[in-house]
Amino acid sequence: MPDHILFLTGHLAEPQLRRVLTELGDAGFAWTVHDLGLQVAALMTADMIGRRLGDTFGADRILVPGRCQGDLDALSRRLGVPVERGPDDLIDLPEFFGRAGGGVDLSAHGVTVFAELTEAPHLNVPGIVAAAAALRADGADVIDLGCLPQTPFPRLEEAVRALRADGHRVSVDSTDPTELLRGARAGADYLLSLSLDTLHLADETDATPVLIARTPGDLGSLLAAMERLDARGRAYLADPILEPIPYGFAASLARYHELRRRAPQARLLMGTGNLSELVDADTAGMHALLLGVMAELDIGALLTTQVSPHCRSAVREIDAARRMMHAAHAAGRLPRGLGDALLGLHDRKPFPYPAERVAEFAAGVRDPNFRIQVSEDGIHAYNRDGLRTGTDPFALWPQLGVADDADHAFYLGVELARAQIAWQLGKRYVQDEALRWGCMARAGNAAGPADDTATPCRDGREAA
Repeated sequence: MPDHILFLTGHLAEPQLRRVLTELGDAGFAWTVHDLGLQVAALMTADMIGRRLGDTFGADRILVPGRCQGDLDALSRRLGVPVERGPDDLIDLPEFFGRAGGGVDLSAHGVTVFAELTEAPHLNVPGIVAAAAALRADGADVIDLGCLPQTPFPRLEEAVRALRADGHRVSVDSTDPTELLRGARAGADYLLSLSLDTLHLADETDATPVLIARTPGDLGSLLAAMERLDARGRAYLADPILEPIPYGFAASLARYHELRRRAPQARLLMGTGNLSELVDADTAGMHALLLGVMAELDIGALLTTQVSPHCRSAVREIDAARRMMHAAHAAGRLPRGLGDALLGLHDRKPFPYPAERVAEFAAGVRDPNFRIQVSEDGIHAYNRDGLRTGTDPFALWPQLGVADDADHAFYLGVELARAQIAWQLGKRYVQDEALRWGCMARAGNAAGPADDTATPCRDGREAA
């Protein structure tokens, strides 16, 4: 017998919920929809369900709106039926039940991320350790100490030892052989970068060298260095160097492809900073593309920097991209429908309901609390007194009639500003929730839910 799922909802969402479940067809479960006796499904709480639900209709499990507050484990014990949260918006039910590519494991990846501290010579050791901890939290696997030309780094050995003591793997990045040896003797795991002219340094340390060409674009000298270390049985990473636009970027991509063809088993590294740092464009798409190339060519290490302010989330973006591309490559599928971590400015489905459906929701409202939704046509604000639609909050504001209620006015001002940004960019707007910016926004920056005592309606776009 298939599972029997009881869907709990409210007056406004019930017709749409039944429509979505019907369109799912043979979803592998039987279903019952029950109106719990409230207007807005998103206002549902575990305590409310416990008071109002007298019959579980023989269900094997109960699905409640994603924004339902309260202790569902305690409610499950009380009802004798597992109670689970569904998606925030019922428009996402097909994806929730695996009809849109959901459920992909993104825990695995195949890329080691080297995050360079380019300012390391100018930091004290506690500053280096603190910066490394932040990079590790964002997804870095190796902390790269960038040495600067003609800049003394007297604390290099101390920094390497402190990072190792804090559990980091460490690389030293320098054009000065003396600095490379100092770092290696202090315990560095990797040396960036050796060529045929400095390959003798590999014999003086156990650190893994990263090999580059003797001169830019000279793939032959890079292959020669690789062959010498292969003959000695030494591990290494090879980097043909990704060049910036318009100074040979396309040709450098071709070199990676050619090196992989000629050395199918070699471990390769790609440095992405020449692209992300030197193009005035948002970097998430760049990292998605480069990690896709790396997945196809089996490039297992990446060096990145976060120097320019517009690259401040590079490590987080790379961490998300390496997982997405690994999953896509492993499954032989397009990297689509695998999460929204790299969708910062736009969403794939920004406007789940057309203006006509919003008008239907508005027609069913019988209380004074404002619901705000966004469609392709603009911002919709409605309560029992009617529906107002526009694209400019300043034009909508005089129609709301709350100027004398400071708390309500402040709340609606915040929500209308979010709604306008969502409409302008094509982002999903959910009332009482901060806009989502993917992995580009640091955790903890999002605002929490609004105070329900000011505006009891938490979301006009009904959840299941």
